[in-house]
Amino acid sequence: MASGELVRGPYNSYVAALVNAAVIGADEKLGIDTVVLDLRELVDSFDALVLASGRSDRQVRAIAEEVERCVELALGLKPLRVEGWTAGEWIALDYGDVIVHVFDEASRDYYDLEHLWSAAPASRPERAR
Repeated sequence: MASGELVRGPYNSYVAALVNAAVIGADEKLGIDTVVLDLRELVDSFDALVLASGRSDRQVRAIAEEVERCVELALGLKPLRVEGWTAGEWIALDYGDVIVHVFDEASRDYYDLEHLWSAAPASRPERAR
């Protein structure tokens, strides 16, 4: 590590709670391959992306709804913006410090955000079940 270089510690408690609630929501509706990307060293506008997939537009919407419910229960927050609800191929929930993307499998493969943000540390939470 270079002299003067800072190493980022864990997320602050607010961001950690937001990420945790989103991951729990995805897990509750059997989201596929949930991953959390830590973007604090790469962008200034937000801290993390939470990515999850569903097998159909119906499951994608169910996962997004459950993420919204879990975040609201845990932190009393509603997303600042929601995009993609109508098509149900890719729904983005913007919570400011954390952005949640719920994809169908084909859209996730096509947009490949994990590759786009490959410099970000990634964690794959274990399923609660």
